[in-house]
Amino acid sequence: MDKEIIISDSLDEVARMQRDGYITHAWCSGGGCGFVMDGQAFRFAKGDCLIVPHQELEFAVGQKSEDFAVEVVYVSFRFIQTATPQSNYGIRGHLALFENPVMHLRPEQQRVCALNFDYIRRRLAVETHRFHREAMRNAIECMIIDFFDFHAELYGEHAVAEPQAQLMQQFIAMLERGDFRKKREVGWYADALCVTPKYLSEVSKKVSGQTAIYWITRYTALDIARQLRSTNLSLEQLSDLYEFTNTNYFIRYVQKNLGTSPSALRQ
Repeated sequence: MDKEIIISDSLDEVARMQRDGYITHAWCSGGGCGFVMDGQAFRFAKGDCLIVPHQELEFAVGQKSEDFAVEVVYVSFRFIQTATPQSNYGIRGHLALFENPVMHLRPEQQRVCALNFDYIRRRLAVETHRFHREAMRNAIECMIIDFFDFHAELYGEHAVAEPQAQLMQQFIAMLERGDFRKKREVGWYADALCVTPKYLSEVSKKVSGQTAIYWITRYTALDIARQLRSTNLSLEQLSDLYEFTNTNYFIRYVQKNLGTSPSALRQ
Protein backbone atom coordinates (compact mmCIF):
# COMPACT_ATOMS: atom_id res chain seq x y z
CA MET A 1 0.00 0.00 0.00
CA ASP A 2 3.09 2.21 -0.18
CA LYS A 3 1.86 5.68 -1.18
CA GLU A 4 -1.40 4.48 -2.75
CA ILE A 5 -3.33 5.71 0.29
CA ILE A 6 -1.99 8.58 2.40
CA ILE A 7 -3.52 9.94 5.61
CA SER A 8 -3.06 13.59 6.59
CA ASP A 9 -4.45 16.26 8.91
CA SER A 10 -3.85 19.17 6.52
CA LEU A 11 -5.22 20.50 3.23
CA ASP A 12 -2.03 22.38 2.44
CA GLU A 13 -0.77 19.65 0.11
CA VAL A 14 -3.94 19.21 -1.99
CA ALA A 15 -2.59 20.98 -5.08
CA ARG A 16 0.65 18.99 -5.11
CA MET A 17 -1.09 15.68 -4.41
CA GLN A 18 -3.54 16.41 -7.19
CA ARG A 19 -0.68 16.96 -9.63
CA ASP A 20 0.84 13.67 -8.46
CA GLY A 21 -2.35 11.80 -9.37
CA TYR A 22 -4.25 11.62 -6.09
CA ILE A 23 -7.90 12.23 -5.31
CA THR A 24 -8.53 14.14 -2.07
CA HIS A 25 -11.22 13.07 0.40
CA ALA A 26 -11.49 15.31 3.44
CA TRP A 27 -13.76 15.43 6.48
CA CYS A 28 -13.98 18.58 8.64
CA SER A 29 -14.43 17.74 12.32
CA GLY A 30 -14.05 21.26 13.70
CA GLY A 31 -13.96 24.94 12.74
CA GLY A 32 -13.73 25.82 9.08
CA CYS A 33 -11.68 27.33 6.28
CA GLY A 34 -12.11 28.94 2.92
CA PHE A 35 -10.54 27.69 -0.28
CA VAL A 36 -10.47 28.57 -3.95
CA MET A 37 -10.78 25.96 -6.69
CA ASP A 38 -10.31 27.12 -10.27
CA GLY A 39 -11.07 30.71 -9.31
CA GLN A 40 -14.29 29.94 -7.40
CA ALA A 41 -14.47 30.47 -3.63
CA PHE A 42 -15.93 27.82 -1.31
CA ARG A 43 -16.38 27.32 2.42
CA PHE A 44 -15.44 24.06 4.16
CA ALA A 45 -16.76 23.80 7.73
CA LYS A 46 -17.48 21.35 10.53
CA GLY A 47 -19.63 18.46 9.33
CA ASP A 48 -18.68 18.88 5.66
CA CYS A 49 -16.89 16.45 3.39
CA LEU A 50 -14.71 17.61 0.50
CA ILE A 51 -13.70 15.68 -2.61
CA VAL A 52 -11.14 17.10 -5.04
CA PRO A 53 -10.70 14.99 -8.20
CA HIS A 54 -7.40 14.18 -9.86
CA GLN A 55 -7.79 16.63 -12.74
CA GLU A 56 -5.41 19.60 -12.78
CA LEU A 57 -7.64 22.01 -10.88
CA GLU A 58 -6.20 25.09 -9.21
CA PHE A 59 -6.62 24.72 -5.45
CA ALA A 60 -5.57 27.10 -2.69
CA VAL A 61 -6.50 27.06 1.00
CA GLY A 62 -7.53 30.41 2.47
CA GLN A 63 -8.04 31.61 6.01
CA LYS A 64 -8.63 28.93 8.65
CA SER A 65 -10.38 29.27 11.98
CA GLU A 66 -8.28 28.62 15.08
CA ASP A 67 -10.21 25.42 15.82
CA PHE A 68 -10.07 24.09 12.25
CA ALA A 69 -9.59 20.31 12.26
CA VAL A 70 -9.59 18.07 9.22
CA GLU A 71 -8.93 14.44 8.34
CA VAL A 72 -7.71 13.79 4.81
CA VAL A 73 -7.45 10.56 2.84
CA TYR A 74 -5.47 10.85 -0.39
CA VAL A 75 -6.03 7.91 -2.73
CA SER A 76 -4.09 7.42 -5.96
CA PHE A 77 -6.26 7.52 -9.06
CA ARG A 78 -4.92 4.12 -10.12
CA PHE A 79 -5.97 2.52 -6.82
CA ILE A 80 -9.36 4.21 -6.65
CA GLN A 81 -10.21 2.86 -10.10
CA THR A 82 -10.02 -0.64 -8.60
CA ALA A 83 -12.14 0.35 -5.60
CA THR A 84 -14.92 2.32 -7.28
CA PRO A 85 -18.15 0.27 -7.28
CA GLN A 86 -19.84 -0.61 -10.56
CA SER A 87 -22.57 2.00 -10.35
CA ASN A 88 -23.89 4.40 -12.96
CA TYR A 89 -24.23 6.96 -10.20
CA GLY A 90 -20.47 7.50 -10.25
CA ILE A 91 -20.52 9.67 -13.38
CA ARG A 92 -23.06 12.04 -11.77
CA GLY A 93 -20.93 12.39 -8.68
CA HIS A 94 -17.81 12.93 -10.76
CA LEU A 95 -19.38 15.76 -12.73
CA ALA A 96 -20.95 17.30 -9.62
CA LEU A 97 -17.46 17.89 -8.19
CA PHE A 98 -16.85 20.55 -10.84
CA GLU A 99 -19.83 22.53 -9.57
CA ASN A 100 -19.24 22.12 -5.85
CA PRO A 101 -16.65 19.81 -4.25
CA VAL A 102 -18.20 20.26 -0.77
CA MET A 103 -21.15 18.30 0.61
CA HIS A 104 -22.87 19.73 3.71
CA LEU A 105 -23.74 16.54 5.54
CA ARG A 106 -26.67 15.90 7.83
CA PRO A 107 -25.94 14.64 11.38
CA GLU A 108 -26.37 10.94 10.58
CA GLN A 109 -24.27 11.31 7.43
CA GLN A 110 -21.57 13.00 9.47
CA ARG A 111 -21.42 10.02 11.80
CA VAL A 112 -21.11 7.62 8.87
CA CYS A 113 -18.39 9.77 7.27
CA ALA A 114 -16.42 9.93 10.54
CA LEU A 115 -16.65 6.13 10.92
CA ASN A 116 -15.33 5.60 7.38
CA PHE A 117 -12.32 7.85 7.89
CA ASP A 118 -11.54 6.24 11.24
CA TYR A 119 -11.84 2.75 9.76
CA ILE A 120 -9.54 3.57 6.83
CA ARG A 121 -6.92 4.99 9.18
CA ARG A 122 -7.07 1.95 11.47
CA ARG A 123 -6.98 -0.62 8.66
CA LEU A 124 -4.11 1.16 6.93
CA ALA A 125 -2.03 0.73 10.09
CA VAL A 126 -2.47 -3.08 10.10
CA GLU A 127 0.29 -3.73 7.56
CA THR A 128 0.85 -7.34 8.69
CA HIS A 129 -2.55 -8.43 7.40
CA ARG A 130 -2.00 -11.02 4.67
CA PHE A 131 -4.70 -9.45 2.55
CA HIS A 132 -3.94 -5.84 3.37
CA ARG A 133 -4.51 -4.52 -0.15
CA GLU A 134 -7.85 -6.28 -0.45
CA ALA A 135 -8.91 -4.97 2.97
CA MET A 136 -8.00 -1.41 1.98
CA ARG A 137 -9.84 -1.73 -1.33
CA ASN A 138 -12.91 -2.79 0.63
CA ALA A 139 -12.57 0.16 3.04
CA ILE A 140 -12.18 2.70 0.22
CA GLU A 141 -15.09 1.19 -1.71
CA CYS A 142 -17.30 1.49 1.37
CA MET A 143 -16.38 5.17 1.69
CA ILE A 144 -17.20 5.80 -1.98
CA ILE A 145 -20.54 4.00 -1.75
CA ASP A 146 -21.45 6.18 1.22
CA PHE A 147 -20.45 9.30 -0.74
CA PHE A 148 -22.81 8.16 -3.52
CA ASP A 149 -25.55 7.72 -0.92
CA PHE A 150 -24.90 11.15 0.65
CA HIS A 151 -25.05 12.85 -2.75
CA ALA A 152 -28.22 11.02 -3.80
CA GLU A 153 -29.96 11.89 -0.54
CA LEU A 154 -28.88 15.53 -0.58
CA TYR A 155 -29.41 16.27 -4.27
CA GLY A 156 -31.83 13.63 -5.51
CA GLU A 157 -31.41 10.47 -7.49
CA HIS A 158 -32.70 9.38 -10.85
CA ALA A 159 -32.20 6.21 -12.84
CA VAL A 160 -29.60 6.22 -15.61
CA ALA A 161 -29.56 3.40 -18.13
CA GLU A 162 -26.25 1.61 -18.63
CA PRO A 163 -25.83 2.64 -22.33
CA GLN A 164 -26.43 6.30 -21.39
CA ALA A 165 -23.92 6.15 -18.55
CA GLN A 166 -21.32 4.58 -20.85
CA LEU A 167 -21.92 7.23 -23.51
CA MET A 168 -21.45 10.02 -20.97
CA GLN A 169 -18.30 8.39 -19.62
CA GLN A 170 -16.85 8.22 -23.13
CA PHE A 171 -17.77 11.85 -23.79
CA ILE A 172 -16.16 13.07 -20.58
CA ALA A 173 -13.07 10.92 -21.25
CA MET A 174 -12.63 12.76 -24.55
CA LEU A 175 -12.80 16.09 -22.75
CA GLU A 176 -10.40 14.99 -20.02
CA ARG A 177 -7.77 14.00 -22.55
CA GLY A 178 -7.94 17.52 -23.96
CA ASP A 179 -9.94 17.14 -27.18
CA PHE A 180 -11.64 20.47 -26.44
CA ARG A 181 -8.40 22.26 -27.33
CA LYS A 182 -9.04 21.34 -30.96
CA LYS A 183 -12.77 20.64 -31.17
CA ARG A 184 -15.61 22.52 -29.45
CA GLU A 185 -18.63 21.52 -31.53
CA VAL A 186 -21.14 19.04 -30.11
CA GLY A 187 -21.45 17.51 -33.58
CA TRP A 188 -17.77 16.49 -33.64
CA TYR A 189 -18.09 14.57 -30.36
CA ALA A 190 -21.40 13.06 -31.45
CA ASP A 191 -19.85 11.80 -34.71
CA ALA A 192 -16.93 10.29 -32.82
CA LEU A 193 -19.37 8.52 -30.47
CA CYS A 194 -21.66 7.41 -33.33
CA VAL A 195 -24.73 9.27 -32.08
CA THR A 196 -26.58 12.42 -33.13
CA PRO A 197 -25.78 15.79 -31.51
CA LYS A 198 -29.34 15.97 -30.19
CA TYR A 199 -29.07 12.56 -28.52
CA LEU A 200 -25.68 13.37 -26.95
CA SER A 201 -27.06 16.57 -25.44
CA GLU A 202 -30.20 14.80 -24.21
CA VAL A 203 -28.11 12.11 -22.49
CA SER A 204 -25.78 14.71 -21.02
CA LYS A 205 -28.74 16.64 -19.64
CA LYS A 206 -30.29 13.52 -18.11
CA VAL A 207 -27.09 12.19 -16.57
CA SER A 208 -25.45 15.42 -15.40
CA GLY A 209 -28.17 18.05 -15.44
CA GLN A 210 -26.23 20.03 -18.07
CA THR A 211 -26.05 19.91 -21.87
CA ALA A 212 -23.08 18.65 -23.86
CA ILE A 213 -22.06 22.17 -24.95
CA TYR A 214 -22.01 23.20 -21.29
CA TRP A 215 -19.34 20.60 -20.49
CA ILE A 216 -17.31 21.39 -23.60
CA THR A 217 -17.32 25.07 -22.69
CA ARG A 218 -16.67 24.34 -19.01
CA TYR A 219 -13.56 22.26 -19.71
CA THR A 220 -12.31 24.78 -22.26
CA ALA A 221 -12.82 27.85 -20.08
CA LEU A 222 -11.18 26.30 -17.01
CA ASP A 223 -8.21 25.15 -19.06
CA ILE A 224 -7.76 28.59 -20.62
CA ALA A 225 -7.93 30.21 -17.18
CA ARG A 226 -5.18 27.87 -15.93
CA GLN A 227 -3.01 28.65 -18.94
CA LEU A 228 -3.43 32.40 -18.45
CA ARG A 229 -2.57 32.19 -14.74
CA SER A 230 0.29 29.71 -14.91
CA THR A 231 2.10 30.28 -18.23
CA ASN A 232 3.73 33.12 -20.09
CA LEU A 233 2.26 32.16 -23.44
CA SER A 234 1.13 35.18 -25.44
CA LEU A 235 -2.51 35.62 -26.43
CA GLU A 236 -1.52 34.78 -30.00
CA GLN A 237 0.13 31.54 -28.82
CA LEU A 238 -2.89 30.62 -26.70
CA SER A 239 -5.22 31.39 -29.58
CA ASP A 240 -3.18 28.98 -31.74
CA LEU A 241 -3.09 26.36 -28.97
CA TYR A 242 -6.89 26.24 -28.88
CA GLU A 243 -7.14 26.67 -32.64
CA PHE A 244 -9.24 29.85 -32.62
CA THR A 245 -9.44 31.55 -36.00
CA ASN A 246 -7.81 34.70 -34.62
CA THR A 247 -6.74 36.38 -31.38
CA ASN A 248 -9.75 38.69 -31.23
CA TYR A 249 -12.09 35.72 -31.30
CA PHE A 250 -10.08 34.12 -28.48
CA ILE A 251 -10.37 37.30 -26.39
CA ARG A 252 -14.13 37.48 -26.95
CA TYR A 253 -14.45 33.79 -25.97
CA VAL A 254 -12.62 34.44 -22.69
CA GLN A 255 -14.71 37.49 -21.89
CA LYS A 256 -17.97 35.67 -22.64
CA ASN A 257 -17.22 32.45 -20.75
CA LEU A 258 -14.99 33.65 -17.92
CA GLY A 259 -16.59 37.04 -17.39
CA THR A 260 -13.37 39.01 -17.65
CA SER A 261 -10.52 39.80 -20.01
CA PRO A 262 -7.41 37.65 -20.45
CA SER A 263 -5.22 40.44 -19.04
CA ALA A 264 -7.37 40.63 -15.89
CA LEU A 265 -6.97 36.88 -15.31
CA ARG A 266 -3.20 37.28 -15.46
CA GLN A 267 -3.04 39.96 -12.80
